[in-house]
Amino acid sequence: MNIHQPQAKSEAKSRTATKSLERLPERLHHFGFVVKDQEVNRQFFEDVLGIPLVATWCERAHNTIVGRDINYCHTFYALADGGALAFFQFEDADAYEKLKPHRPDVGHHFAMKVDQSTYDDIVRRLKAANMQYRETDHGYCQSIYMASPDGLKVEFTVDPPDAAEIAAHKKKDAHSELKRWLAGDRRPNNTDRHGVTA
Repeated sequence: MNIHQPQAKSEAKSRTATKSLERLPERLHHFGFVVKDQEVNRQFFEDVLGIPLVATWCERAHNTIVGRDINYCHTFYALADGGALAFFQFEDADAYEKLKPHRPDVGHHFAMKVDQSTYDDIVRRLKAANMQYRETDHGYCQSIYMASPDGLKVEFTVDPPDAAEIAAHKKKDAHSELKRWLAGDRRPNNTDRHGVTA
């Protein structure tokens, strides 16, 4: 058995000079999340948000955390770029308890890019379903946040017309700004952020 050993400081320093991959990952293939009830989850993502269920795989595999073979249902909901949101429901309640996310509503979320008309449609759908949501203008994007039935924080974001210019500017100082923050200078560098609560 090979056990990964922490690298020495000199090796860690050399990593900062490492070149990027020749070809970056093409897209997110899927984001996986454990749920308690696939049908309740389907109603939220498909019926409320309008993201279609496109595949359901019923599988059995050995899980090292539970320590045995377990049956589970794995569902996929389509994104326009070919990626997917994926959800697991386990047959056994003890498997769910051991593998479920703990406090997914705190500190974790994922964001999906949409255009303005889709963003507006999502707002309409959430209002029609009488669901709570929050909107925030980050300056570099406008976001809407909501919680899935299992507490997963879901974000949809629309870019401003000058998104390419903003991205080019931030790429130039990404490393220096990170270095500044890590050195203890915690001044905000986003002067365009505005919070809006719905």
